[in-house]
Amino acid sequence: MLPTLFGRWQTRLFLLATVGMVSSFPFYLGLGGHGGDLVYFFVLLYVAIFGILWDLLYDYLQRFLWDHDWPGILQLGAGIVEGLFLFFLIKVVGLPWIDGDSFDGLIFLIHYGLVWLSNYICAWVIMRLLFTSWRFRGGEWFGKWPYKNG
Repeated sequence: MLPTLFGRWQTRLFLLATVGMVSSFPFYLGLGGHGGDLVYFFVLLYVAIFGILWDLLYDYLQRFLWDHDWPGILQLGAGIVEGLFLFFLIKVVGLPWIDGDSFDGLIFLIHYGLVWLSNYICAWVIMRLLFTSWRFRGGEWFGKWPYKNG
């Protein structure tokens, strides 16, 4: 089953709050050279905020695809566009809680890439293995479903 918009939002927020936090923690501890810096968690917050907005666009565009699905290769492209967009906002426009002048682009690339890749793998592999009914509910964790389990 294809994810609903609410399913996309719920899954995105769930993965960022779990896998994204775990992926960001080594950078907080000093992997990026700035131990104890909360900037990595603020990047994660912005990924979540802008991701919810991106999902509105993805849901709309998905309707024009022949099977109304969002294949993995398009997700890869979307992840690259999201990362470039966020980097542009941080460095050029400026975002609260992140100093764009001292923001390291290489560390951002590594951090964002790790967060994105871990979320992608979890959504496409681990979620489908551990939570078998998740995909039959359109990716939704909360809500009313047309059938009862059991």
